[in-house]
Amino acid sequence: MAKDYEFSIILPVFNEGSSLASLLERLRALCLPNAEIILVDDGSSDGSARLAEGKPVRVISHPYNIGNGAAIKSGIRAARGKVLILMDSDGQHQPEDIPKLLQETSTYHMVIGARAKGSKLRFHRYAANLLYNLLASYVTRFKVRDLTSGFRVLSRREALRFIDLLPNTFSYPTTLTLAFLRSGFTVKYVPIQTLYRAGQSKISLVTDGIRFLLIITKIATLFSPFRVFLPVSIFFFLAGMSNYLYTYLTQGRFTNMSVFMFTTAVIVFMLGLVSEQIALLRMERLHTPVNGEIQRDD
Repeated sequence: MAKDYEFSIILPVFNEGSSLASLLERLRALCLPNAEIILVDDGSSDGSARLAEGKPVRVISHPYNIGNGAAIKSGIRAARGKVLILMDSDGQHQPEDIPKLLQETSTYHMVIGARAKGSKLRFHRYAANLLYNLLASYVTRFKVRDLTSGFRVLSRREALRFIDLLPNTFSYPTTLTLAFLRSGFTVKYVPIQTLYRAGQSKISLVTDGIRFLLIITKIATLFSPFRVFLPVSIFFFLAGMSNYLYTYLTQGRFTNMSVFMFTTAVIVFMLGLVSEQIALLRMERLHTPVNGEIQRDD
């Protein structure tokens, strides 16, 4: 019979041999009671998984590289702990911060380590994260402090609720955060200090940056579509009104372009209303906290 654990620490690994051995030793030094460590080797070619040999670590291996998000999903499905601790294995996240996050789990559904001022983060990554945070804050009406942080604690039960929404790529933290916030689950950001990752980053500023923006839009239309449709409708309405005023004052007529813009504004607005009703019906089927209490596994 498989042993049950209180905590499962999930480490997605893809060619992280330079930092993994040290990370595993530091995790063991924490002496976290009743915890399992799950290493998900996502098709590494540097023998990263061999570093776990002889250590109390469960190793799950993908036959080829699928993606960081796919590794996280494999870890979530395999976890036997009630509480999941997700963190990167590239040396950015410090295991010593785990107790800080765990302190908040009795109050919040998900606790995220937010990279605070002074963290080692390259400028282009900092600027991109700032843009993502602002956009996500607008969509969720919640102050998002670090949308792309992969260092977080949540219950396995709640992670499984959204696992099918998670992409196979690095953008899984974005999807998980937005899904939690738009479903009414509570989220807490805890300031942490991060280090420069070991080796070269596998995130592409352009490719993954566009993917993050598309995922924010996708999750917004899934959980709060009016936050997307309404600004588009207003844009076409204002554009049509501006065009109408200009052509009326200069030519004394109401042009087809104005008709097109006004019609588009109405159509987009109505699509937003329909999408909002569909989103509400979907959210009714999701489990929500009762009387402010957080439901946990027995």
